[in-house]
Amino acid sequence: MSKSNFTRRGLIKTGAVAGAAGLSLPTYLRADGHSGFTNAPTGDTVTLGFNVPQSGPYADEGADELRAFELAVEHLNGGGDGGMMQTFSSKALQGNGILGKKVEYVSGDTQTKSDAARASARSMIEKDGAIMITGGSSSGVAVAVQALCQEAGVIFMAGLTHSNDTTGKDKKANGFRHFFNSYMSGAALAPVLANQYGTDRKAYHLTADYNWGYTTQEAVQSSTEAMGWETVNAVLTPLTQTDFSSYIAPVLQSGADVLVLNHYGGNMVNSLTNAVQFGLRDKEVNGKKFEIVVPLYSELMARGAGANIKGIFGSQNWDWKLENQLGARYVGTNAFVQSFGEKYGFPPSQAAHTCYVQTLLYADAVERAGSFNPCAVVEALEGFEFDGMGNGPTLYRADDHQCFKDVVVVKGKENPENEYDLVEIVEVTPTEQVTYDPDHPQMAGGQLGECNPGA
Repeated sequence: MSKSNFTRRGLIKTGAVAGAAGLSLPTYLRADGHSGFTNAPTGDTVTLGFNVPQSGPYADEGADELRAFELAVEHLNGGGDGGMMQTFSSKALQGNGILGKKVEYVSGDTQTKSDAARASARSMIEKDGAIMITGGSSSGVAVAVQALCQEAGVIFMAGLTHSNDTTGKDKKANGFRHFFNSYMSGAALAPVLANQYGTDRKAYHLTADYNWGYTTQEAVQSSTEAMGWETVNAVLTPLTQTDFSSYIAPVLQSGADVLVLNHYGGNMVNSLTNAVQFGLRDKEVNGKKFEIVVPLYSELMARGAGANIKGIFGSQNWDWKLENQLGARYVGTNAFVQSFGEKYGFPPSQAAHTCYVQTLLYADAVERAGSFNPCAVVEALEGFEFDGMGNGPTLYRADDHQCFKDVVVVKGKENPENEYDLVEIVEVTPTEQVTYDPDHPQMAGGQLGECNPGA
């Protein structure tokens, strides 16, 4: 049920209301809340903008995101089997578009570059009339596009973005994130790593040189040091790097007995492959078997890494096997897997799941608000609690527009049954263990600000 707080950020307009003089109504219940905002739909269609990496190191994730977006539009318009619309706890969506308007979409290529992503999003807003932008598989891209959407007066429903910054120091009132974040990965992984590898370990971090890498290293380093690990070195690597051999060689001379790869997408596949080629997984250091940890990875990345992923611990936002393995708490998972599988012939990734869910959550918020006005959508999403979308009970926190839900800890499967069964669920960390205060030091420095409805 929505917990909209009608007093937040000046969204109440004062004035007399028939039968209740002196009372005030939230924006989306007023007639003037339905017009005068950026790209207000005037015909019988509404356009959404899907901005994904179709080239660059995260292109595989982007391709799966786009598949999910297309499936979501099909379901919103009444096609297919409805997917998670059938399991979603909110029943506002009827399969007749959004507020009766047929959903159309445009897509663009972020190239996993902030400037290209902003240019693509701006074109969607200014030329194509997109009223909501979503997508991305890079936190650098997400932060840049979220800021643009705030300026333009449209809603940004973040796709795959894991950096703390997206809903931390760079959070915006017009932006919302369903994906989990670096802090949550650290909080979920640390106890598992302590149990598996002990508390007397020396870690060496290789870290992607942008905001996601920084906050992931900080989160994992903080969590592991709190349980006794020592960090012996941390080295930044360019996002454009494809051969990590020169970065792997020094690890062997460092005295470290754990390598933490804060890499994603093609970068992770390449760095893990190089680490295995250098024989790290066969080494014994400090009287311990050398280990490799990848804090965030997906089934898509596991497929790219092949046998190298076996036994590697990491975390995920969601996994396509959740409902089958852990039951009805994760209802919605099977409905989505079935719809996606029938359309594309293989299971969806966590990137696909996130983008599908974000599209439905936006459409549902518009329906519940009765308006496309972005400030009405903000009110409808802030404090919204829901279920049936595959992650269990979930909250969109009003303070920072971050979703809070269970976190999945995984490792590469030793004996996979097929090419889509490369990851096994080790445990699911409950929401309470990964929840933090809005002013936590890893999130400090930003202000949510005011909703911007634009023109």
